[in-house]
Amino acid sequence: MSSAPLQQVLRHQHTAFANFFAGRAAYPRFKSRNGKQPAHDTRSAFRMRDGRLFLAKQQAPLAFVRSFDETDPAALDPTAVVVSREPDGRWYVAFAVEAEDPQPAPEAGSEVGIDLGVTDLATLSTGERIANPRHLERKARNLKRYRRRMARTTPGSANRNTAKKKAAAAHRKVRHARTDSLHRTTTRLVREHDVIAIEDLNVRGMTASAAGTVEAPGKRVRQKAGLNRSVLDAGLGEFRRQLEYKARHYGRTLIVVDRWYPGSKTCSHCGHVLDTLSLGTRRWTCPACRTRHDRDLNAAKNIRAAGRVAARERPPGEAWAPLGPRCANMRSLRSSHSRGGEYAGLAELAQ
Repeated sequence: MSSAPLQQVLRHQHTAFANFFAGRAAYPRFKSRNGKQPAHDTRSAFRMRDGRLFLAKQQAPLAFVRSFDETDPAALDPTAVVVSREPDGRWYVAFAVEAEDPQPAPEAGSEVGIDLGVTDLATLSTGERIANPRHLERKARNLKRYRRRMARTTPGSANRNTAKKKAAAAHRKVRHARTDSLHRTTTRLVREHDVIAIEDLNVRGMTASAAGTVEAPGKRVRQKAGLNRSVLDAGLGEFRRQLEYKARHYGRTLIVVDRWYPGSKTCSHCGHVLDTLSLGTRRWTCPACRTRHDRDLNAAKNIRAAGRVAARERPPGEAWAPLGPRCANMRSLRSSHSRGGEYAGLAELAQ
């Protein structure tokens, strides 16, 4: 075996401990042998010849199948190669190449606010609703069957390994389907809109367990577990990550609104703010102007209005967080007459 992957592991370990002592990450842990197994080869540990990959201390080339037919392997000049094995037994080769900065996309002349959720993956301020595919829920029956088969086998046996690979393959299909769906959605949004405003969701807090402790047990634990599963299946964090790097790629402006901004209970027509609004209330009527609101659509309009305020101060291709009701831009828009007109300026922008 070449020494390059082993040296790269030491570099990764050094980075992990540096992040730990700097307070940026937790204490490093050993990776499970049942998870993904990557091997990083630097330029000195491989060579490309006529589109074929030769690794160090290997006489025969490593055969691989291209994912993109328009890419010619013979024209590649990779700086690094990562060979990895997935838990289901599949092997992958990833090439790191130097590329020029992409050209910004032409202006679309559109702005949009996005309210993320579970029932609908995203509700746009334009009125469009993007359905939640619920990939895990559709494959739950197969996953349960594979898990039952694995539970009946003896740990360490050949049948156990076979059942484990089938379960890992089912999870791989769910993961790839979710990623593909998110890529299609985020790419379309970035191409069609110049300014995109989303909310800063606390996914970790949203998916916290409700089990509680022995002294103070939680309530509705099973219901909360089902909600946590749905939130994680939607991939809200991955949705934001893809929007961030694609906004830089296309030269768009992504605004991240503060999580405490009361977009759902603020009237997008007159700016009146409700005292309380339960999660079960999907539609409500503004007591000030009598406008009937859909909860998600109203929040998307308010998020778009807040994004317009922040977009005036940010260059294209940059994300900004947070933007909340306590920042200076919000204070300049507030009305000094009453609490009901607190967000009157944003309500005008939401129209």
